[in-house]
Amino acid sequence: MDARSVFGDVEFPPSDRDRWIALARKALAGASFEEKLVSHTDDGIRVEPLYERPAGAEFLARQNPNAPWIMAQRIDDPDPVRANAQALAEIEQGATGLALVFDGAPNAFGYGLPGTPEVLDKVLDGVALNRTYLRIDVHPSSRAMADWLVAILTKRRVDPSRLNVSFGIDPAAIFAGTGRLRMSIEALQASMPQSLAHFFALGVPGVLLEADGRVLHNAGATEAQELGMMLASAVAHLRLFEEARQALVYAAPHIGFSLSVDQDQFLSMAKIRALRKLWARVQQSCSIAPSPAVIHAETSYRMMTFKDPETNILRTTLAGFAAAVGGADSLSILPHTIAHGLPDAFARRIARNTQLIMANESNLGFVADPGSGSGAVEALAAELCEAAWHEFQTIETEGGVLNSLARGNIQKRVMEARDRRVAEYREGRRALVGTTIYPAAQERAVAIIDAERHPTPTDGTVFCEPLPATRLDDLIGANA
Repeated sequence: MDARSVFGDVEFPPSDRDRWIALARKALAGASFEEKLVSHTDDGIRVEPLYERPAGAEFLARQNPNAPWIMAQRIDDPDPVRANAQALAEIEQGATGLALVFDGAPNAFGYGLPGTPEVLDKVLDGVALNRTYLRIDVHPSSRAMADWLVAILTKRRVDPSRLNVSFGIDPAAIFAGTGRLRMSIEALQASMPQSLAHFFALGVPGVLLEADGRVLHNAGATEAQELGMMLASAVAHLRLFEEARQALVYAAPHIGFSLSVDQDQFLSMAKIRALRKLWARVQQSCSIAPSPAVIHAETSYRMMTFKDPETNILRTTLAGFAAAVGGADSLSILPHTIAHGLPDAFARRIARNTQLIMANESNLGFVADPGSGSGAVEALAAELCEAAWHEFQTIETEGGVLNSLARGNIQKRVMEARDRRVAEYREGRRALVGTTIYPAAQERAVAIIDAERHPTPTDGTVFCEPLPATRLDDLIGANA
């Protein structure tokens, strides 16, 4: 059906961008077009109200474009018995992956599984490892946990070729999130190649090293800063593989990425897309055929609010939607009560069902790359690539990601970005629904699991200024 069949012989003038802008200015009745309809990201990227279709479009889908993303549920209960029951329940109710978060991890938010081989074995008791995606969240003992996991696989006679595992080893994220390393940077760089050679000899497929940007995001970084650090970490990983005498063309697929997605749908989609383009650019610079980035997304912790926690469900749904259609390979949605403490079964169920509905009822995985050809997503991704590449080059001139962190350079830029953002919230130029605007009339009791928060360990050999995860509502004083 066309316009003529509906409106008869009425002729409509051709529409183009100039005509739309003219009509928009008329509707604004003298108000500033720039102030009302144009916004800017934290990196200063201009966000237009209308974009034209790009001349060319790239196809940038997840690793398996013919299947939905992996729905990975966080397992972070300090009680191993409860944690095992949670893991089995999550899989029984539809989750296709588990993200094991251990005590002391930068993204544990005060909780996490005790870091022992016995706990790992207990938590995975009864889990069909050859049918479940398994990731060890970035943790100070990730290298030891890799050996523990391999021992469990050997004991249970699991076929390694049928596994989908991420070992979550990222010294830079540990250094940034906890402010310490257990050995010197030089000793770390010297020992890692031997570990990598050992892992390769085991023949276990999956991600060995990860570039985790969530630490920077939750500390207040911009999108470009998060991407730039991930890129710098990934390049540092490539250098380690070279030291381990592993051909980069075979090593690159064993490097994965973790990033945060928030309620800004299009910017989160563009961030995932930009990461795929940037990783391809790095591999091309190394003269190897690009392999697709393996990307795990987790909804933002810094956007979660203490007041009116049900509004967090809206934010995490938007963020999860962005990750799903943006092309993330796996996704974890934080339960909406996480700002209050360790989430209970109901909050975990809401997080899990959000993904199940998106995948099985809304069929968000049906189209392989919905962002391809979108003027807004393509333009934002291109701008993010340029800004992130500049941040990456800056980190490289500072001696690489570990040295930049040791000198406080990355922290300084992140804190400046965080302070600018907080000032905008305090001045009313941004808002948190349910907290700074439309607050709940009265506070309600929130059900959580009774568990004690653990402080971040302080032992180490090398120290830097840590970048702890901090929620926006705490920074702007919205919980007072």
